[in-house]
Amino acid sequence: MRQGLLACCIALLMIVPVRAAEPIDDAAALAGVTEAKGVFQIDFTEAEKTAFYLEVIRGTQANFQRQGLDPDLVIVFIGPTVQFLSTQADETVADPATLMRIESEVSRLAESGVRLQVCAVATDVFGVDNDTLFDGLELTGDGFVAMIGWQAQGYHPITMF
Repeated sequence: MRQGLLACCIALLMIVPVRAAEPIDDAAALAGVTEAKGVFQIDFTEAEKTAFYLEVIRGTQANFQRQGLDPDLVIVFIGPTVQFLSTQADETVADPATLMRIESEVSRLAESGVRLQVCAVATDVFGVDNDTLFDGLELTGDGFVAMIGWQAQGYHPITMF
């Protein structure tokens, strides 16, 4: 019985044409779009979540490029997230491996042209020394002011939560 079922399945596979999967894209959403300007606001309390979403943003940039657009992206870090952006962060903030992942993603994003801004109000509130921020990060006076400014310049806001 099993051999007959197996033979039937094999025969079916041989006669049913196998179609290559069509690539999944954003053609409908990007129809007529000539520029992609976005500003991400990141305000997380968990280092792991921060690392994950930085990887996602890098993937988003790559997806735009794959579909023929060169995106202009900005990330604005506010709130407790700034604690994960320092070379002086310790294990009470997050585990060292996760902090290294964040630093690596910051570096990759900066090298790929994403602008990464850190709110000075938040670094002050959370006691982060601005001189210890990872390479590739730039300080901005106030993250909320930066978000409003980027939006006024035509950047579409993406809030991460």
